[in-house]
Amino acid sequence: MASLQRAMGFDYGTRQIGVAVGQSLTCRAEPVAVLRARDGVPDWEQVGRLIREWKPDTLVIGLPLNMDGTPSEMSGRAEKFARRLHGRFNLPVECIDERLSTFEAKQNLRDSGRTPASYRDNPVDSLAAALLLETWLGNLPKETS
Repeated sequence: MASLQRAMGFDYGTRQIGVAVGQSLTCRAEPVAVLRARDGVPDWEQVGRLIREWKPDTLVIGLPLNMDGTPSEMSGRAEKFARRLHGRFNLPVECIDERLSTFEAKQNLRDSGRTPASYRDNPVDSLAAALLLETWLGNLPKETS
C-alpha cells in the first residue's frame, strides 16, 4: 500500500506566488492562495501559516525554464526561493519544470469564460501551482504489492 504524501506547490513570481496543496492518493491538487511578493520575497510569516495549516510533507517549486530546457533568469530566482523555503521550514523541497503551467492555467480559465482582464483581480498563479503540483504528484513512483 502506498503511503499518503501531502505536498504544497509554489508557482514563483516576483510580484506574486501561487500556492496549491495536493496529495499522492488521488494525485490531485487545489489552489489555496496567491501570496504578494516584493521583488520575489513573500511575507514569510504568511508562508509559515500556510505550512502549519496544511502540514505538507514536501514543498514543490515550479522551475521556469526556457522553452529549450535551459535555465532562465527566473529559474535562478526560483531555486533561491526553494533554498530559502528549505532553510526556513526544514522540509524537503523539489523543483519541477513548470514550462507552460501559467499558459495552461490561463487557457483553462479562458475555456471557462474568464477574460484576461480578470486576472488582475483573480490571479491565475494558484491554479498554475495546482497544475505543476499535479504533474509532480503524477510522477511519484507507484508502490506495488
